[in-house]
Amino acid sequence: MNKNIILCGVGGQGTVLASKLIAASAMEKGMKVMSAETIGMAQRGGNVFSNIRISDEDEMYAPMIGTGQADIILGFEPGETVRMLPFLKKDGYVITNLRAVKPTTATLLGSTYGGSEMIGYLKSVIPEDHLLIVDGTKAIAELGNPRCLNVVLLGAAVRTGALGLTEADILEAMPKVIKPKFLELNTSAFKYAG
Repeated sequence: MNKNIILCGVGGQGTVLASKLIAASAMEKGMKVMSAETIGMAQRGGNVFSNIRISDEDEMYAPMIGTGQADIILGFEPGETVRMLPFLKKDGYVITNLRAVKPTTATLLGSTYGGSEMIGYLKSVIPEDHLLIVDGTKAIAELGNPRCLNVVLLGAAVRTGALGLTEADILEAMPKVIKPKFLELNTSAFKYAG
């Protein structure tokens, strides 16, 4: 199995935790993993993205994924998902959150941004059978905690089959990555099917 995965969002959405769960799950299966995060101004709502390369072959030379090489983009914010589209393979999968996070610059300038134009764009360029849009607002309301949206999206990605990991793989890695007091919430979030 060889997978190139990009996770993207804004600071505070749990992009790095989700990438650690994917990496830990793959390593538990004996796969080779390379990853790199770019967090920039994450603490101020800036963009965050992670590159994860998983392989059962010995030859992997760099963690960064090139243009047109990503098998999957897992987007926690629709605008950030669109920003990463140049990295997607022609037949790649996109799993994204419907819920937009208004950038600080849009707030300061008084402009509107609801994400609907980004979702519309994704629907126009990604085939329907390779695009999954998750209603993050609904998930947060039903689970009662906004801090587990990342794991909801990860669960959705796993259930598409495109990630190459199973639910059991992720659940086995969770106790190694997530603090015990947050394990029950994240397990419920991972299993959330909307």
